Amino acid sequence: MKIVVTNNQDFTDAQVARLNSLGEVTYFNDSMPKDAEEYLQRIEGADIICSGAAGFKDAYPKLKDVYVTVAFVSVAFIKDLDILKQNNVVLSNAPGANKYAVSEWVIGMMIYLTRDFAQFINRTETYRKNGGLPPLTPGLATKKLTILGKGNIGSRVGEVATALGMKVSYFTRGDDLLESVKDADVVVDTLSSNPTTANLLGKDFFETMKAGSYFVSVTRSENLDQDALIAALDSGKIAGAAMDCAGILVGDTENPYYKKFLNHPKVVVTPHVSYNTYLSMETGADIMIDNVEAYINGKPQNIVV
Repeated sequence: MKIVVTNNQDFTDAQVARLNSLGEVTYFNDSMPKDAEEYLQRIEGADIICSGAAGFKDAYPKLKDVYVTVAFVSVAFIKDLDILKQNNVVLSNAPGANKYAVSEWVIGMMIYLTRDFAQFINRTETYRKNGGLPPLTPGLATKKLTILGKGNIGSRVGEVATALGMKVSYFTRGDDLLESVKDADVVVDTLSSNPTTANLLGKDFFETMKAGSYFVSVTRSENLDQDALIAALDSGKIAGAAMDCAGILVGDTENPYYKKFLNHPKVVVTPHVSYNTYLSMETGADIMIDNVEAYINGKPQNIVV
């Protein structure tokens, strides 16, 4: 089997040795493919592609009779999966690779927002003038948390939140969305991006949320009405929000989705980095190589299409 790794996957030495044992491997570790043309040049003649999103998201309609695996979860950047199926392309992802890292980000943001740490960290002005004291904050213990989605990340967030004393419930497919969030003190959006979730979180959703509640999201822009969220923040209906802007290129602070929230005083925003830990990288790479081995053995796994 000819295997091509289209960009640096941060493989460990042990992972490189394992992948090398499965076929003839070509590594492109020094750069990302800058466009579809360069991507197609890199994978020419490959039986198996260990791919990143760069290049793949534009080149995929031209792939034929090949197996592709990625080391992450969402492949929503592939706009037409039917094209892959028609071209006999099998695609696998890496479910659960980032669940610990993303869950840590969510819990960290929930604590940051509900304890209002922004006003306390590195503060220089004293609260003690004229007998003043720091204002009290809501915190998490005893508060109601609704998690949208009960996949790897949603379930892990629920486990940790329960340990912190929160009252946890989930919205899953078939539930009444507005009923699920109307009494929640915190709503966490972990929904995947697909036709059933497109624009699901709109004006009615944010207007139904409890006054003074918080919204935390690690999903793509297609799921929510950004203007409706900002309106709810501006009106005071929602006390604060945290966004990781999934779907943008990692670290891209010029993306419109990121910039939309960057300077809003009630929003904490990061440029798609919630997954970004050593463990996520190692776990994703392990699953990628597991996928390659399973495919070679005639038992492909984690198949998206």
